[in-house]
Amino acid sequence: MMTISVDGRVDFELNDLFHDDEPLLSEHNGYLREKEQQQQPVPKASSSALKSTFWTLVNVVATVLIVFTNKAILSGNSLKHAQLSFAAFHFTVTGLVLFILSRPRFAFFTPKSVAVRQTIPLSTVMALNVIFPNLSLAYSSVPFYQISRILITPCVAAMNFVLYRATLPFYACMTLVPACVGVGMVSYFDTKATSASAATTGLLGVVFSFLGIFFSSLYTVWLESYRKQLSMTSMQLLLNQAPLSAFLLLYFIPFVDKAPAQADLSLNLWVLIFMSGIFAALVNVSQFFIIAEMGPVTSTVVAHGKTCIIVAIGWYISGRNVADKSIIGLMVALLGIVLYSAAILRHGQRS
Repeated sequence: MMTISVDGRVDFELNDLFHDDEPLLSEHNGYLREKEQQQQPVPKASSSALKSTFWTLVNVVATVLIVFTNKAILSGNSLKHAQLSFAAFHFTVTGLVLFILSRPRFAFFTPKSVAVRQTIPLSTVMALNVIFPNLSLAYSSVPFYQISRILITPCVAAMNFVLYRATLPFYACMTLVPACVGVGMVSYFDTKATSASAATTGLLGVVFSFLGIFFSSLYTVWLESYRKQLSMTSMQLLLNQAPLSAFLLLYFIPFVDKAPAQADLSLNLWVLIFMSGIFAALVNVSQFFIIAEMGPVTSTVVAHGKTCIIVAIGWYISGRNVADKSIIGLMVALLGIVLYSAAILRHGQRS
């Protein structure tokens, strides 16, 4: 029976596939709004509010569940050393769901093909963007895993400046300081054993976490660049990437993954794996609707809400107490990223 032991770490949020990529879907706004108007010439406010509430709840619940489901899967020895196979499974499910949604019966978006050689670099980084966060989740605590993902924001800002000379407002940059300091505090205190029952993060979990942050940030930056160069929406590009990423991993699986023992593959584990794939699909689809129906402000609030929920649940499950010093780092990091979001939104309104 698999249990959620918090001695290890990976999120997506699929954010990681996708957990943290919400702004990249904003170009679907016009399309979805136009489609909605065509289907419902006289939309009712109550119906729209109900739909928005429904998809928000689906997104929050699916995101929280996928983190803890993956934690349960990767904490055991069965798939802890079969990370590539697990990532390939998620890519396959994502590609299949996107393919179905692109069919005329659903028409969420219009598929667009691109030469394989053009997306190989992006698909490779996409694979690393999933593998290292999963490894991080396997070897660290859930609170550390989730709060460390905050560093993706300053890392993306730094990469955009180095690669494209893109700058941020000064006050927005200053809000990233407490975010980074907070994550640093969590990293330090979480690697120190506080009690025999409290789950903490090992050095390997920290290393995997920062590698995951690097590749997640690079993927975010490249995704936006590729999307513009190829004149494709995020969904169109992801439909091309996901199957290719799964195919690329197939070559390395025999050399890297360690096949789990047949005795370790219990029915409970198979159920968790199936649920993980379902949650991943729900995260992607619901995120699509959140951006289209409610805009970036609401999606940002939802993202912060998910972070707080995951950290709180992970903190409770890990057996920590309020006196644990890493809670200070958690609060500082959350405050920093909330202030950053507010600064960016204010700057956008002024522009």
